[in-house]
Amino acid sequence: MSRERLSSLLLASTILFAALGAATLVPFPNPMISDLGYHTLCPFAPWSTLTLLFVAGLSWVVRQHINAQNV
Repeated sequence: MSRERLSSLLLASTILFAALGAATLVPFPNPMISDLGYHTLCPFAPWSTLTLLFVAGLSWVVRQHINAQNV
């Protein structure tokens, strides 16, 4: 796999994980109340949000490292 393709896949995964992390905070009528005190799309918010944002950040760091190797 070429570095450009891997960099593009890591960018796509960064965007996907960041969007999923934001989606966990969306108010949603479900039977469980999250630790934030309201009904969210994910009842494990904010912990699931932090986990997804950490994975997005990790993907971004790996992408930056791969791009630095191209120089």
